[in-house]
Amino acid sequence: MNSQPQSAQQKADVMAEALAQPGAQDLLATARLARLAYNGLDGLPRVIPIGFHWNGGQIVVCGAPISPKVRAMAARPQVALTIDTDGETGPRSLLLRGTAATDIVDGVPGEHIAASTKGLDGEQASQVEAGMRAMYRQMARTVITPQWARYYDFAAGRMPGFLQELAAGASGSAQ
Repeated sequence: MNSQPQSAQQKADVMAEALAQPGAQDLLATARLARLAYNGLDGLPRVIPIGFHWNGGQIVVCGAPISPKVRAMAARPQVALTIDTDGETGPRSLLLRGTAATDIVDGVPGEHIAASTKGLDGEQASQVEAGMRAMYRQMARTVITPQWARYYDFAAGRMPGFLQELAAGASGSAQ
C-alpha cells in the first residue's frame, strides 16, 4: 500500500478518474437521492437523504431557507455525500467530500426541479413542479464543489485498497 503523500495534482487526477467512471456517471445521472453528511451547529454529525442534481462539475442541493442544514453548512461548509445503489449487478457507491456554498434564491431553482423529477413521466413531473412552485417563494441553493471522490463497484472488483489487500491475502491462503 502506498503511504506516500499525494500532490494536489495527483489528488485531482484520482478524483477526476473516479468521477469519469461510467458507473459513477450513471449514479450521478439517475440516482434520486444522496446521503449528505454535515456537522450541525452543536458540532455533532448528521446524515440526511436529499435529492441532488449533478451539473457536470458540482452537486446542487436545495431546500427551505429556514432548514437547520442551511445554517449549519454556512458555519461548517465541509460536507460529504454518498450516492449508492444495490443494483442487479451488486453494490456501487460514489463517495464525495467537498465544500458547500449556499445562496438564497427567489423561486424554485431549475436544479431542484431536475432533482425532484428524476425518473418521473411528463405528467408526474409537471405535478411535482407545480407543487414546489406553490410551496416555495424562496429556496436555499447549495452548491457542493467536490475536492475528493472515490467510486466503488464491488461486483466488478473495484473496492477500497484495504479490501483488495484482504481479498488478495484470502485468495493466496486458499491455494
